[in-house]
Amino acid sequence: MKSTISSKGQVTIPIEVRDRLGLEAGTTVLFDIREEGVLLRKGSHGEHPVDKVFGILKVRRPVDALKHADEVRGPRPGGRRARRS
Repeated sequence: MKSTISSKGQVTIPIEVRDRLGLEAGTTVLFDIREEGVLLRKGSHGEHPVDKVFGILKVRRPVDALKHADEVRGPRPGGRRARRS
């Protein structure tokens, strides 16, 4: 697919791309400059939900030092331990 940049620096995104990505008027897009060119990605509205809670949980020691997931989440109900494969 091919498009041309206007004198105002605008580009028409082909309908096939707009349909596939669900791009409509007013949709935010992100441009990632890569060594081989540019990558256009559909953006998001506002902050990502994970970003809102990132860093809330505190652990007593670095996560890399933990050996088992049970050390992070605490004991399982009923005292069961996870099976190892």
